[in-house]
Amino acid sequence: MHKTDLLIGFIIGILASLLGMFLYLTLIVHTDFISGIQSMKAEGHLGKLVTLGSILDLIAFGVLLKMNKEIMARGVVLVVIMLTIVTLFL
Repeated sequence: MHKTDLLIGFIIGILASLLGMFLYLTLIVHTDFISGIQSMKAEGHLGKLVTLGSILDLIAFGVLLKMNKEIMARGVVLVVIMLTIVTLFL
C-alpha cells in the first residue's frame, strides 16, 4: 500500500512538472513544447525551465497534505529532489 502510494505521488510530481513546463512554454514563450525545450537547451536555460515547471509540484504537495496523503506527498518531494539533481548537471 505504501509503495503504490509513493509511486502514485512520484507520477503526480512528474506530471505536474511536465505540465508546468508545458504551460510556461505555450503561454509565456509562445512556442510548442518540443521546439521550446530544444531552444532552451541550446541557449543554456533548460535548468531554469525545469525549475519553473516544478512550481506546480509545490501546489500538488500542498493539496496532497490537505487530503492527508502523506506518502503520496513524499513521492512529490522525491521528484523535486530528483529534478534538483538533474538540474545541477544540465
